[in-house]
Amino acid sequence: PADTRDAARVRSAPAPITDVARLCVCDLLVAQCDVNCCCDPDCSAEDFSLFTTCSVPVVIGDSQLCSQKAAVYSLDVEANPPERIFKLIDQVNPSIFCIHAANYEQALYLKSPEIPTPENFDQLLEKFGGASFRAEPDSWNLDTDAQNPPEANETSRYEYGVPVQTEDAFLRLPSPVVSSWCSDANPAGFLVNQATKCIRSVSVENCDSIQALSMLFYINSSILASVFQVNITVQSIAVQSLNGMRTLLSSSDVLRLPMFLDELCINAVLGVNYHITYTDTGEIIEAAAAFVLGAISKETLSIEQSFEISFTQENTQPVPLSGNPGYVVGLPVRAGFQPQGYPFPAAFLFAALALSSNKHSQLTILQSTSTQDCLAAQGARAPVLFGYNMISGCKLRITAAMKCQPLAQTLLDVLKGQSFPEYVASFGNSQAQDVLDWVPITQLHISQQVKSPCQIPVSLGIEVKWTKYGSLVNPQARIVNVTATITTTTLKQLPSGREKIIPITSSVVFTDISSPAEPSYKAWPTINIKLPFDFFYPFV
Repeated sequence: PADTRDAARVRSAPAPITDVARLCVCDLLVAQCDVNCCCDPDCSAEDFSLFTTCSVPVVIGDSQLCSQKAAVYSLDVEANPPERIFKLIDQVNPSIFCIHAANYEQALYLKSPEIPTPENFDQLLEKFGGASFRAEPDSWNLDTDAQNPPEANETSRYEYGVPVQTEDAFLRLPSPVVSSWCSDANPAGFLVNQATKCIRSVSVENCDSIQALSMLFYINSSILASVFQVNITVQSIAVQSLNGMRTLLSSSDVLRLPMFLDELCINAVLGVNYHITYTDTGEIIEAAAAFVLGAISKETLSIEQSFEISFTQENTQPVPLSGNPGYVVGLPVRAGFQPQGYPFPAAFLFAALALSSNKHSQLTILQSTSTQDCLAAQGARAPVLFGYNMISGCKLRITAAMKCQPLAQTLLDVLKGQSFPEYVASFGNSQAQDVLDWVPITQLHISQQVKSPCQIPVSLGIEVKWTKYGSLVNPQARIVNVTATITTTTLKQLPSGREKIIPITSSVVFTDISSPAEPSYKAWPTINIKLPFDFFYPFV
């Protein structure tokens, strides 16, 4: 009934286990008053009168809760003698990512682990002896809506990030969760391009019974659409040998199931690449999967599987990425424009950052030619690649018959191109709808000489500042600032019959502004205390 679901949805959080009024993180000395520790129960009113401040003014339980009790300590210095003031208030977490109800009750207290004994050893080995195990109880999910999946008409049009639903649950995209082992509980989100790699434990003799090694595991469920279901078709099958050689099969109509043959497990799934086609209203109309099958030797205990999913709108061309998520050195820097009326850069203008656009909407930089003639080199372009500093140029022959304004516009088109981008993607996989992932290009103008009636551009310099983002183990390249500087110079009127040659240059410089990693111990608080003489007993 609806009222039962509503009652479950507004279920209140359990009573807090930690009493913040009795919690004191600065109480370090046993049976002694710690200086300026206003929550120390060993301190008396006389001790509080000597305090100058409260070292810990606020004590809370879990900072991730949306609402909780907080113990606030302060000193009334105007009182004679000074007194400590204690208040217990309700503190609200301003973050939208907070815990509203702690429905996993087992996590609210420390559960003593079960000690292995001769009687329960086999049971514990069966439960925890594998490469991965499920520790959550069946009562983890208390949301009754999950037990009642929506009907097909409610899933006709997907929104960004919503899991792609199938007949049984959702479209699986295995990925590593806590460790590097594969977890099949990762749903594929609509319009979220992903690429994952994980480790799968295998038993070669029984490979035909491992679902994750079979093609059917990834295509046997249809995707829910408006009035019909979209079947996942097999787009291609590539077979990989033991030495890594791949061969694309001419036919993908026949399913190849894993089997144990001649001390090998053949036709085992090593990689799956999903490709989803959708309409402009968010309706999925086609789904295909490309497989990489391979052989596994009998001695192998685990294999690495790779999974990828991409989305393409109907009647449009897919946009190539330059990294996932950070930029890869040597790939084009992606840029775009913001058309009037659009809150995000246009998806069809994604391309490489450059100084002009060609028929593929790829932005390029002026490319030097053998003739070095700027007018002849106007159509010769080269893509700007991330991490590669570039410089190019040409020579312009100026005669007395040339007019200033047409000449200046021609040189500007040579340097910047017909359509200079407005934004640059901060990551190699930035999407159009992620507005904050796009960095505006700052354009500057510098004049080499005093202002005169005729100023012509002679150089364009682009500086791309990037930083290492994320973990120190696997940092990702992220663009944080782009500046385009046009330099102009004064052109004086030439006498009749005279000519002048002016060099025109364009350049791109990548600058790493990453801060050097600092040891984490510098952020640790220092406590000036004296340990008891027997603190390390019986060790010296």
